[in-house]
Amino acid sequence: MKPAAGQSAVEAGEAKPGRGALRVLALLTLVAAVGGAGYWAGSRAAGPVHGSGAPAGTEAGSSGGAAVTNAGAPAGGERQILYYRNPMGLPDTSPVPKKDSMGMDYIPVYADEANDDAGTVRVSPARMQTLGVRTATVARGTLDAVLRASGRVEIDERAQVVVAPRFEGWIERLHVSAVGDVVRRGQPLLTAWSPALQSAGEEVRIAERLVTDSTADPEARAAAVRLAEAARARLASLQVAGQAAPRQTLHAPADGIVLERMATQGARFTAGEALFRIADLSRVWVIADVFERDLGRVQVGDRVAVSVDALPGQRLEGRIGYVYPTLDAGTRSTPVRIELDNRTGQLRPGMFATVDLAPGAARERLLLPASALIEDGERQVVLRALGEGRFQPQPVRIGERGREQVEVLDGVAEGDRVVVSANFLIDSESQLRAALAGMGDVPPQDYPSHDTRGVFEEAFDGGVSLSHDAIPALGWPEMTMDFSLAEPALVEGLAPGTPIRFSFEDRGPGEYVVTRIERVEGEHAGH
Repeated sequence: MKPAAGQSAVEAGEAKPGRGALRVLALLTLVAAVGGAGYWAGSRAAGPVHGSGAPAGTEAGSSGGAAVTNAGAPAGGERQILYYRNPMGLPDTSPVPKKDSMGMDYIPVYADEANDDAGTVRVSPARMQTLGVRTATVARGTLDAVLRASGRVEIDERAQVVVAPRFEGWIERLHVSAVGDVVRRGQPLLTAWSPALQSAGEEVRIAERLVTDSTADPEARAAAVRLAEAARARLASLQVAGQAAPRQTLHAPADGIVLERMATQGARFTAGEALFRIADLSRVWVIADVFERDLGRVQVGDRVAVSVDALPGQRLEGRIGYVYPTLDAGTRSTPVRIELDNRTGQLRPGMFATVDLAPGAARERLLLPASALIEDGERQVVLRALGEGRFQPQPVRIGERGREQVEVLDGVAEGDRVVVSANFLIDSESQLRAALAGMGDVPPQDYPSHDTRGVFEEAFDGGVSLSHDAIPALGWPEMTMDFSLAEPALVEGLAPGTPIRFSFEDRGPGEYVVTRIERVEGEHAGH
Protein backbone atom coordinates (compact mmCIF):
# COMPACT_ATOMS: atom_id res chain seq x y z
CA MET A 1 0.00 0.00 0.00
CA LYS A 2 1.28 3.43 -0.90
CA PRO A 3 1.61 6.03 1.81
CA ALA A 4 -1.25 8.44 2.35
CA ALA A 5 -0.98 11.97 1.08
CA GLY A 6 -0.23 13.44 4.48
CA GLN A 7 2.51 10.85 5.11
CA SER A 8 4.10 11.52 1.72
CA ALA A 9 4.51 15.16 2.61
CA VAL A 10 6.26 14.28 5.86
CA GLU A 11 8.50 11.64 4.33
CA ALA A 12 9.44 13.98 1.48
CA GLY A 13 10.59 16.58 3.95
CA GLU A 14 8.02 19.18 2.92
CA ALA A 15 7.15 19.75 6.59
CA LYS A 16 9.05 18.65 9.66
CA PRO A 17 6.75 17.44 12.43
CA GLY A 18 7.37 18.46 15.98
CA ARG A 19 8.07 16.10 18.85
CA GLY A 20 4.31 15.94 19.71
CA ALA A 21 3.36 15.08 16.14
CA LEU A 22 5.98 12.28 16.09
CA ARG A 23 4.49 10.84 19.27
CA VAL A 24 0.97 10.90 17.78
CA LEU A 25 2.25 9.28 14.57
CA ALA A 26 4.01 6.56 16.55
CA LEU A 27 0.88 5.93 18.62
CA LEU A 28 -1.32 5.65 15.53
CA THR A 29 1.14 3.20 13.98
CA LEU A 30 1.15 1.10 17.13
CA VAL A 31 -2.70 1.07 17.29
CA ALA A 32 -2.94 0.03 13.63
CA ALA A 33 -0.40 -2.74 14.19
CA VAL A 34 -2.20 -4.05 17.29
CA GLY A 35 -5.61 -3.88 15.50
CA GLY A 36 -4.26 -5.74 12.49
CA ALA A 37 -2.67 -8.40 14.70
CA GLY A 38 -5.89 -8.84 16.68
CA TYR A 39 -7.97 -9.18 13.56
CA TRP A 40 -5.43 -11.66 12.09
CA ALA A 41 -5.70 -13.71 15.29
CA GLY A 42 -9.52 -13.61 15.06
CA SER A 43 -9.36 -14.75 11.44
CA ARG A 44 -7.12 -17.67 12.46
CA ALA A 45 -9.63 -18.67 15.16
CA ALA A 46 -12.61 -18.46 12.80
CA GLY A 47 -11.63 -21.53 10.79
CA PRO A 48 -8.73 -23.54 9.36
CA VAL A 49 -6.40 -21.72 6.99
CA HIS A 50 -4.52 -23.27 4.13
CA GLY A 51 -0.99 -22.43 3.22
CA SER A 52 -2.18 -19.92 0.65
CA GLY A 53 -3.83 -17.86 3.38
CA ALA A 54 -7.37 -18.59 2.09
CA PRO A 55 -10.08 -20.05 4.33
CA ALA A 56 -10.98 -23.70 4.12
CA GLY A 57 -13.04 -24.52 1.05
CA THR A 58 -11.26 -21.91 -1.13
CA GLU A 59 -8.27 -21.91 -3.37
CA ALA A 60 -5.89 -19.13 -4.24
CA GLY A 61 -6.68 -17.12 -7.36
CA SER A 62 -4.41 -15.32 -9.72
CA SER A 63 -5.15 -12.03 -8.05
CA GLY A 64 -3.68 -13.14 -4.76
CA GLY A 65 -7.17 -13.59 -3.19
CA ALA A 66 -9.29 -16.71 -3.12
CA ALA A 67 -12.39 -17.85 -4.97
CA VAL A 68 -15.30 -19.57 -3.22
CA THR A 69 -15.77 -23.09 -4.55
CA ASN A 70 -19.16 -24.44 -5.59
CA ALA A 71 -20.64 -20.93 -5.64
CA GLY A 72 -20.38 -20.65 -1.87
CA ALA A 73 -22.21 -23.93 -1.14
CA PRO A 74 -21.27 -25.52 2.18
CA ALA A 75 -18.84 -28.39 2.00
CA GLY A 76 -18.58 -31.00 4.72
CA GLY A 77 -20.98 -29.15 7.06
CA GLU A 78 -19.12 -25.81 6.83
CA ARG A 79 -21.07 -22.58 7.09
CA GLN A 80 -22.04 -21.03 3.77
CA ILE A 81 -20.28 -17.73 3.01
CA LEU A 82 -22.41 -15.28 1.04
CA TYR A 83 -19.90 -12.44 0.63
CA TYR A 84 -17.17 -10.48 2.42
CA ARG A 85 -17.70 -7.03 3.90
CA ASN A 86 -15.36 -4.15 4.64
CA PRO A 87 -13.79 -4.53 8.12
CA MET A 88 -14.13 -0.78 8.78
CA GLY A 89 -17.90 -0.77 8.17
CA LEU A 90 -17.67 1.01 4.80
CA PRO A 91 -20.34 0.23 2.17
CA ASP A 92 -18.06 -2.09 0.22
CA THR A 93 -18.40 -5.86 -0.26
CA SER A 94 -16.54 -8.48 -2.25
CA PRO A 95 -17.57 -11.94 -3.51
CA VAL A 96 -14.06 -13.27 -2.76
CA PRO A 97 -11.65 -12.76 0.16
CA LYS A 98 -9.58 -9.58 -0.09
CA LYS A 99 -7.74 -7.00 1.97
CA ASP A 100 -8.47 -3.33 2.39
CA SER A 101 -5.98 -0.53 1.86
CA MET A 102 -4.63 -1.00 5.41
CA GLY A 103 -4.00 -4.69 4.88
CA MET A 104 -6.96 -5.88 6.98
CA ASP A 105 -8.90 -8.92 5.75
CA TYR A 106 -12.53 -8.46 4.71
CA ILE A 107 -14.98 -10.16 7.13
CA PRO A 108 -17.05 -13.10 5.84
CA VAL A 109 -20.85 -12.85 6.06
CA TYR A 110 -22.47 -16.27 6.47
CA ALA A 111 -25.87 -17.39 5.27
CA ASP A 112 -27.20 -17.98 8.78
CA GLU A 113 -26.12 -14.45 9.77
CA ALA A 114 -27.76 -12.92 6.71
CA ASN A 115 -31.06 -14.60 7.55
CA ASP A 116 -31.02 -12.84 10.91
CA ASP A 117 -30.28 -9.44 9.37
CA ALA A 118 -33.81 -8.62 8.15
CA GLY A 119 -34.41 -5.02 9.09
CA THR A 120 -30.80 -4.47 10.22
CA VAL A 121 -29.57 -0.98 9.38
CA ARG A 122 -25.97 0.05 8.80
CA VAL A 123 -25.08 3.68 9.52
CA SER A 124 -21.76 5.21 8.57
CA PRO A 125 -19.71 7.00 11.25
CA ALA A 126 -20.29 10.35 9.57
CA ARG A 127 -24.05 9.78 9.47
CA MET A 128 -24.08 8.69 13.11
CA GLN A 129 -22.34 11.91 14.10
CA THR A 130 -24.78 13.98 12.05
CA LEU A 131 -27.84 12.28 13.54
CA GLY A 132 -26.42 12.39 17.07
CA VAL A 133 -26.76 8.66 17.67
CA ARG A 134 -26.07 7.71 21.31
CA THR A 135 -26.28 4.34 23.00
CA ALA A 136 -26.62 3.07 26.57
CA THR A 137 -26.09 -0.29 28.27
CA VAL A 138 -28.90 -2.47 29.61
CA ALA A 139 -28.05 -3.03 33.29
CA ARG A 140 -29.56 -4.21 36.54
CA GLY A 141 -30.57 -1.68 39.15
CA THR A 142 -33.34 -0.32 41.37
CA LEU A 143 -36.25 1.26 39.52
CA ASP A 144 -37.48 4.66 40.56
CA ALA A 145 -41.07 3.45 40.19
CA VAL A 146 -42.83 6.30 41.98
CA LEU A 147 -45.88 7.32 39.98
CA ARG A 148 -46.14 11.10 39.85
CA ALA A 149 -49.39 12.83 38.96
CA SER A 150 -50.67 16.39 38.86
CA GLY A 151 -53.57 17.34 41.08
CA ARG A 152 -55.53 20.20 42.60
CA VAL A 153 -56.93 20.98 46.03
CA GLU A 154 -60.73 20.91 46.19
CA ILE A 155 -63.43 21.27 48.82
CA ASP A 156 -64.73 18.14 50.51
CA GLU A 157 -68.12 17.89 48.81
CA ARG A 158 -69.61 16.16 51.87
CA ALA A 159 -68.75 19.14 54.09
CA GLN A 160 -70.66 21.82 52.15
CA VAL A 161 -74.05 23.31 53.14
CA VAL A 162 -76.31 25.89 51.55
CA VAL A 163 -78.66 28.18 53.49
CA ALA A 164 -81.86 28.43 51.41
CA PRO A 165 -85.11 29.24 53.30
CA ARG A 166 -88.35 27.53 52.20
CA PHE A 167 -90.41 30.68 52.49
CA GLU A 168 -90.21 34.04 50.77
CA GLY A 169 -89.63 37.34 52.49
CA TRP A 170 -87.31 40.30 53.04
CA ILE A 171 -83.94 40.46 54.77
CA GLU A 172 -84.18 42.90 57.65
CA ARG A 173 -80.72 42.38 59.12
CA LEU A 174 -77.48 40.53 58.21
CA HIS A 175 -75.49 39.08 61.09
CA VAL A 176 -72.71 37.66 58.81
CA SER A 177 -71.92 39.85 55.85
CA ALA A 178 -68.45 38.89 54.54
CA VAL A 179 -67.14 35.98 52.50
CA GLY A 180 -64.42 34.13 54.41
CA ASP A 181 -65.98 34.66 57.84
CA VAL A 182 -65.73 31.65 60.13
CA VAL A 183 -69.09 30.54 61.51
CA ARG A 184 -70.14 27.98 64.12
CA ARG A 185 -73.13 25.72 64.11
CA GLY A 186 -76.21 27.60 65.40
CA GLN A 187 -74.69 31.06 64.87
CA PRO A 188 -77.23 33.65 63.55
CA LEU A 189 -76.78 34.53 59.88
CA LEU A 190 -79.72 36.86 59.12
CA THR A 191 -83.15 38.00 60.32
CA ALA A 192 -86.01 37.95 57.81
CA TRP A 193 -89.67 39.06 57.77
CA SER A 194 -92.15 36.92 55.83
CA PRO A 195 -95.89 37.52 55.15
CA ALA A 196 -96.29 33.79 54.58
CA LEU A 197 -95.18 33.10 58.16
CA GLN A 198 -97.53 35.79 59.48
CA SER A 199 -100.49 34.19 57.67
CA ALA A 200 -99.60 30.69 58.90
CA GLY A 201 -99.24 31.95 62.47
CA GLU A 202 -102.69 33.61 62.39
CA GLU A 203 -104.28 30.38 61.18
CA VAL A 204 -102.76 28.47 64.10
CA ARG A 205 -103.99 31.00 66.66
CA ILE A 206 -107.55 31.07 65.26
CA ALA A 207 -107.75 27.30 65.24
CA GLU A 208 -106.49 27.05 68.80
CA ARG A 209 -109.18 29.55 70.04
CA LEU A 210 -111.93 27.55 68.38
CA VAL A 211 -110.70 24.36 69.96
CA THR A 212 -110.81 25.87 73.44
CA ASP A 213 -114.15 27.66 72.90
CA SER A 214 -116.69 25.88 75.16
CA THR A 215 -119.71 27.42 73.41
CA ALA A 216 -118.81 25.88 70.06
CA ASP A 217 -120.62 22.72 69.02
CA PRO A 218 -118.65 19.49 68.72
CA GLU A 219 -118.49 19.64 64.93
CA ALA A 220 -116.98 23.15 64.99
CA ARG A 221 -114.41 22.12 67.56
CA ALA A 222 -113.46 19.04 65.43
CA ALA A 223 -113.02 21.30 62.37
CA ALA A 224 -110.88 23.69 64.44
CA VAL A 225 -108.65 20.80 65.51
CA ARG A 226 -108.13 19.78 61.91
CA LEU A 227 -107.36 23.41 60.94
CA ALA A 228 -104.76 23.74 63.72
CA GLU A 229 -103.04 20.50 62.72
CA ALA A 230 -102.84 21.63 59.08
CA ALA A 231 -101.40 25.03 60.07
CA ARG A 232 -98.75 23.41 62.26
CA ALA A 233 -97.81 21.00 59.43
CA ARG A 234 -97.45 23.96 57.09
CA LEU A 235 -95.10 25.71 59.53
CA ALA A 236 -93.07 22.50 59.90
CA SER A 237 -92.69 22.25 56.12
CA LEU A 238 -91.36 25.82 56.13
CA GLN A 239 -88.80 24.73 58.73
CA VAL A 240 -89.91 27.32 61.26
CA ALA A 241 -88.90 26.39 64.79
CA GLY A 242 -90.69 27.54 67.92
CA GLN A 243 -93.62 29.94 68.04
CA ALA A 244 -94.80 31.01 64.61
CA ALA A 245 -93.91 34.63 63.98
CA PRO A 246 -93.46 36.77 60.87
CA ARG A 247 -89.86 37.47 61.84
CA GLN A 248 -87.44 34.55 61.78
CA THR A 249 -83.69 34.32 62.38
CA LEU A 250 -81.77 31.84 60.17
CA HIS A 251 -78.81 30.06 61.80
CA ALA A 252 -75.69 28.33 60.46
CA PRO A 253 -76.41 24.60 60.06
CA ALA A 254 -72.71 23.58 60.47
CA ASP A 255 -69.25 24.82 61.34
CA GLY A 256 -67.29 26.22 58.44
CA ILE A 257 -66.26 29.21 56.36
CA VAL A 258 -68.57 31.36 54.29
CA LEU A 259 -67.60 30.69 50.69
CA GLU A 260 -70.46 32.61 49.05
CA ARG A 261 -72.89 35.24 50.35
CA MET A 262 -75.82 36.05 48.10
CA ALA A 263 -77.89 37.75 50.81
CA THR A 264 -78.09 41.55 50.91
CA GLN A 265 -79.71 43.52 53.72
CA GLY A 266 -83.09 44.85 52.67
CA ALA A 267 -83.32 42.59 49.62
CA ARG A 268 -86.27 40.32 48.89
CA PHE A 269 -85.70 36.60 48.50
CA THR A 270 -87.85 33.81 47.12
CA ALA A 271 -88.51 30.37 48.52
CA GLY A 272 -85.59 28.05 47.85
CA GLU A 273 -83.14 30.82 46.93
CA ALA A 274 -79.55 30.14 48.21
CA LEU A 275 -78.42 32.94 50.50
CA PHE A 276 -75.17 31.47 51.94
CA ARG A 277 -72.79 28.64 50.99
CA ILE A 278 -70.70 27.35 53.87
CA ALA A 279 -67.93 24.71 53.75
CA ASP A 280 -65.86 22.99 56.40
CA LEU A 281 -62.20 23.20 55.24
CA SER A 282 -60.71 21.26 58.16
CA ARG A 283 -60.45 18.36 55.66
CA VAL A 284 -59.90 18.85 51.93
CA TRP A 285 -59.63 16.66 48.86
CA VAL A 286 -56.77 16.48 46.38
CA ILE A 287 -57.98 15.26 43.00
CA ALA A 288 -55.10 13.76 40.96
CA ASP A 289 -55.33 12.63 37.34
CA VAL A 290 -53.78 9.19 36.76
CA PHE A 291 -53.16 8.06 33.19
CA GLU A 292 -54.95 5.00 31.89
CA ARG A 293 -51.78 2.92 31.60
CA ASP A 294 -50.98 3.46 35.31
CA LEU A 295 -54.39 2.63 36.79
CA GLY A 296 -53.32 -0.93 37.58
CA ARG A 297 -50.81 0.41 40.08
CA VAL A 298 -53.32 2.48 42.06
CA GLN A 299 -55.64 1.08 44.74
CA VAL A 300 -57.92 2.54 47.41
CA GLY A 301 -56.02 2.79 50.69
CA ASP A 302 -52.56 3.31 49.16
CA ARG A 303 -50.38 5.86 50.92
CA VAL A 304 -49.41 8.95 48.93
CA ALA A 305 -47.26 12.04 49.41
CA VAL A 306 -48.58 15.45 48.36
CA SER A 307 -46.57 18.63 47.87
CA VAL A 308 -47.76 22.13 46.93
CA ASP A 309 -45.84 25.18 45.80
CA ALA A 310 -47.14 27.21 48.74
CA LEU A 311 -45.39 24.88 51.21
CA PRO A 312 -41.91 24.31 49.78
CA GLY A 313 -40.06 21.40 51.32
CA GLN A 314 -43.16 19.96 53.01
CA ARG A 315 -44.68 16.61 52.06
CA LEU A 316 -48.18 15.90 53.30
CA GLU A 317 -49.09 12.27 53.90
CA GLY A 318 -52.48 10.92 52.89
CA ARG A 319 -54.33 7.92 51.49
CA ILE A 320 -56.31 7.27 48.34
CA GLY A 321 -59.95 7.44 49.35
CA TYR A 322 -61.62 6.79 46.02
CA VAL A 323 -60.79 5.94 42.40
CA TYR A 324 -63.47 7.37 40.13
CA PRO A 325 -65.18 4.90 37.78
CA THR A 326 -64.97 7.12 34.69
CA LEU A 327 -62.20 7.97 32.23
CA ASP A 328 -61.67 11.33 30.54
CA ALA A 329 -61.56 10.54 26.83
CA GLY A 330 -59.60 13.71 26.07
CA THR A 331 -56.74 13.23 28.53
CA ARG A 332 -57.00 9.41 28.87
CA SER A 333 -56.89 9.80 32.64
CA THR A 334 -59.03 8.92 35.67
CA PRO A 335 -59.44 11.14 38.75
CA VAL A 336 -58.17 9.77 42.05
CA ARG A 337 -59.27 11.31 45.36
CA ILE A 338 -56.91 11.82 48.30
CA GLU A 339 -58.25 13.11 51.63
CA LEU A 340 -55.97 15.37 53.70
CA ASP A 341 -56.24 16.96 57.14
CA ASN A 342 -56.31 20.76 56.91
CA ARG A 343 -56.98 21.99 60.42
CA THR A 344 -54.20 24.58 60.00
CA GLY A 345 -55.95 26.02 56.93
CA GLN A 346 -52.75 26.02 54.83
CA LEU A 347 -54.37 24.17 51.94
CA ARG A 348 -56.73 26.34 49.95
CA PRO A 349 -59.15 25.11 47.29
CA GLY A 350 -57.77 25.72 43.81
CA MET A 351 -54.10 25.14 44.68
CA PHE A 352 -52.09 22.93 42.31
CA ALA A 353 -50.49 19.87 43.88
CA THR A 354 -47.96 17.19 42.91
CA VAL A 355 -48.85 13.70 44.05
CA ASP A 356 -46.43 10.77 44.37
CA LEU A 357 -48.35 7.49 44.23
CA ALA A 358 -47.56 3.77 44.11
CA PRO A 359 -43.93 3.61 45.26
CA GLY A 360 -42.37 0.45 43.78
CA ALA A 361 -40.62 -2.25 45.78
CA ALA A 362 -36.89 -1.59 46.20
CA ARG A 363 -35.61 -4.64 44.34
CA GLU A 364 -33.10 -5.10 41.55
CA ARG A 365 -34.45 -5.59 38.07
CA LEU A 366 -33.22 -5.33 34.46
CA LEU A 367 -33.53 -1.70 33.35
CA LEU A 368 -33.16 0.25 30.14
CA PRO A 369 -33.51 4.03 29.56
CA ALA A 370 -37.05 5.13 28.81
CA SER A 371 -35.78 7.04 25.76
CA ALA A 372 -34.64 3.75 24.19
CA LEU A 373 -38.21 2.40 24.00
CA ILE A 374 -40.14 2.83 20.74
CA GLU A 375 -43.92 2.34 21.02
CA ASP A 376 -46.40 2.71 18.16
CA GLY A 377 -49.50 1.12 19.67
CA GLU A 378 -48.78 -2.32 18.20
CA ARG A 379 -45.26 -3.10 19.38
CA GLN A 380 -42.58 -2.19 21.88
CA VAL A 381 -39.12 -2.19 20.32
CA VAL A 382 -35.57 -1.13 21.11
CA LEU A 383 -32.68 -0.79 18.67
CA ARG A 384 -29.75 -2.99 19.59
CA ALA A 385 -26.30 -1.70 18.64
CA LEU A 386 -24.48 -4.65 17.04
CA GLY A 387 -21.20 -2.80 16.51
CA GLU A 388 -19.50 -1.50 13.37
CA GLY A 389 -22.42 0.85 12.72
CA ARG A 390 -25.08 -1.89 12.60
CA PHE A 391 -28.40 -1.61 14.42
CA GLN A 392 -31.19 -4.16 14.71
CA PRO A 393 -34.76 -3.71 16.03
CA GLN A 394 -35.52 -6.01 18.96
CA PRO A 395 -39.06 -6.53 20.35
CA VAL A 396 -39.18 -6.32 24.16
CA ARG A 397 -41.69 -6.89 26.94
CA ILE A 398 -41.93 -4.06 29.46
CA GLY A 399 -42.81 -4.22 33.17
CA GLU A 400 -43.06 -1.27 35.53
CA ARG A 401 -42.10 2.21 34.42
CA GLY A 402 -40.05 4.76 36.31
CA ARG A 403 -39.30 8.41 35.70
CA GLU A 404 -36.29 7.85 33.44
CA GLN A 405 -36.05 4.05 33.21
CA VAL A 406 -38.34 1.12 32.49
CA GLU A 407 -38.19 -2.49 33.59
CA VAL A 408 -37.58 -4.94 30.73
CA LEU A 409 -38.91 -8.47 31.24
CA ASP A 410 -37.86 -10.06 27.96
CA GLY A 411 -36.07 -9.26 24.69
CA VAL A 412 -32.65 -7.98 25.76
CA ALA A 413 -30.00 -9.18 28.17
CA GLU A 414 -27.74 -7.45 30.66
CA GLY A 415 -24.84 -5.80 28.87
CA ASP A 416 -26.66 -5.23 25.54
CA ARG A 417 -26.29 -1.76 24.10
CA VAL A 418 -29.39 0.06 22.89
CA VAL A 419 -29.89 3.34 21.02
CA VAL A 420 -31.26 6.19 23.16
CA SER A 421 -31.25 9.05 20.62
CA ALA A 422 -32.15 9.23 16.92
CA ASN A 423 -33.71 5.78 17.35
CA PHE A 424 -36.95 6.73 15.60
CA LEU A 425 -35.08 7.65 12.41
CA ILE A 426 -33.12 4.40 12.43
CA ASP A 427 -36.24 2.38 13.23
CA SER A 428 -38.09 3.90 10.26
CA GLU A 429 -35.29 2.88 7.91
CA SER A 430 -35.19 -0.57 9.51
CA GLN A 431 -38.91 -1.14 8.88
CA LEU A 432 -38.47 -0.08 5.24
CA ARG A 433 -35.59 -2.47 4.71
CA ALA A 434 -37.48 -5.31 6.40
CA ALA A 435 -40.47 -4.69 4.14
CA LEU A 436 -38.27 -4.74 1.03
CA ALA A 437 -36.55 -7.88 2.27
CA GLY A 438 -39.94 -9.57 2.50
CA MET A 439 -40.50 -8.92 -1.21
CA GLY A 440 -37.12 -10.22 -2.30
CA ASP A 441 -33.56 -8.95 -2.39
CA VAL A 442 -33.06 -5.50 -0.94
CA PRO A 443 -32.03 -3.20 -3.78
CA PRO A 444 -29.08 -0.88 -3.20
CA GLN A 445 -29.95 2.65 -2.28
CA ASP A 446 -29.79 5.11 -5.14
CA TYR A 447 -28.16 8.31 -3.87
CA PRO A 448 -27.92 11.52 -5.94
CA SER A 449 -24.48 11.69 -7.56
CA HIS A 450 -22.52 14.75 -8.72
CA ASP A 451 -19.39 15.07 -10.90
CA THR A 452 -16.98 18.01 -10.71
CA ARG A 453 -13.35 19.03 -11.00
CA GLY A 454 -11.07 20.14 -8.24
CA VAL A 455 -7.76 19.80 -6.41
CA PHE A 456 -6.71 17.18 -3.88
CA GLU A 457 -5.68 18.91 -0.65
CA GLU A 458 -5.07 16.20 1.96
CA ALA A 459 -6.34 12.87 3.28
CA PHE A 460 -7.24 12.03 6.87
CA ASP A 461 -8.71 9.10 8.73
CA GLY A 462 -11.84 8.09 6.81
CA GLY A 463 -12.06 11.27 4.73
CA VAL A 464 -10.43 13.70 2.36
CA SER A 465 -10.22 17.48 1.90
CA LEU A 466 -10.88 18.66 -1.67
CA SER A 467 -11.15 22.02 -3.39
CA HIS A 468 -13.84 21.95 -6.08
CA ASP A 469 -15.46 24.08 -8.76
CA ALA A 470 -18.90 25.60 -8.30
CA ILE A 471 -21.73 23.01 -8.27
CA PRO A 472 -24.93 24.77 -9.44
CA ALA A 473 -27.15 21.74 -8.71
CA LEU A 474 -26.40 22.12 -5.00
CA GLY A 475 -25.98 25.88 -5.00
CA TRP A 476 -22.33 25.53 -3.95
CA PRO A 477 -19.68 28.08 -4.92
CA GLU A 478 -16.02 27.22 -5.40
CA MET A 479 -14.67 26.16 -2.02
CA THR A 480 -12.63 23.65 -0.05
CA MET A 481 -14.50 21.13 2.09
CA ASP A 482 -14.21 17.69 3.66
CA PHE A 483 -15.75 14.55 2.16
CA SER A 484 -16.05 10.94 3.32
CA LEU A 485 -14.38 8.24 1.23
CA ALA A 486 -16.10 5.13 -0.08
CA GLU A 487 -12.67 3.47 -0.14
CA PRO A 488 -9.34 4.73 1.18
CA ALA A 489 -7.69 3.34 -1.95
CA LEU A 490 -9.21 6.20 -3.97
CA VAL A 491 -6.50 8.60 -2.76
CA GLU A 492 -3.53 6.29 -3.06
CA GLY A 493 -0.60 8.01 -4.78
CA LEU A 494 -2.18 11.47 -4.75
CA ALA A 495 -0.04 14.32 -3.54
CA PRO A 496 -1.44 17.60 -2.20
CA GLY A 497 -2.21 20.00 -5.05
CA THR A 498 -3.00 17.28 -7.63
CA PRO A 499 -5.77 18.35 -10.10
CA ILE A 500 -8.55 15.78 -10.20
CA ARG A 501 -12.02 14.93 -11.46
CA PHE A 502 -14.19 13.25 -8.87
CA SER A 503 -17.74 12.01 -8.21
CA PHE A 504 -19.53 12.07 -4.89
CA GLU A 505 -22.93 10.96 -3.56
CA ASP A 506 -25.31 12.95 -1.38
CA ARG A 507 -26.29 10.37 1.27
CA GLY A 508 -28.10 12.60 3.69
CA PRO A 509 -27.69 15.84 5.62
CA GLY A 510 -23.99 16.60 5.83
CA GLU A 511 -22.89 13.21 4.44
CA TYR A 512 -21.10 13.49 1.09
CA VAL A 513 -19.15 10.39 0.05
CA VAL A 514 -16.53 10.43 -2.72
CA THR A 515 -16.97 7.33 -4.92
CA ARG A 516 -14.51 8.10 -7.78
CA ILE A 517 -11.31 10.14 -8.16
CA GLU A 518 -9.45 10.53 -11.44
CA ARG A 519 -6.18 12.40 -11.85
CA VAL A 520 -6.23 15.16 -14.51
CA GLU A 521 -3.02 15.11 -16.47
CA GLY A 522 -1.47 18.27 -17.86
CA GLU A 523 -3.13 20.70 -15.43
CA HIS A 524 -1.43 22.59 -12.64
CA ALA A 525 -2.53 22.80 -9.05
CA GLY A 526 -4.05 26.24 -9.40
CA HIS A 527 -6.95 25.02 -11.56
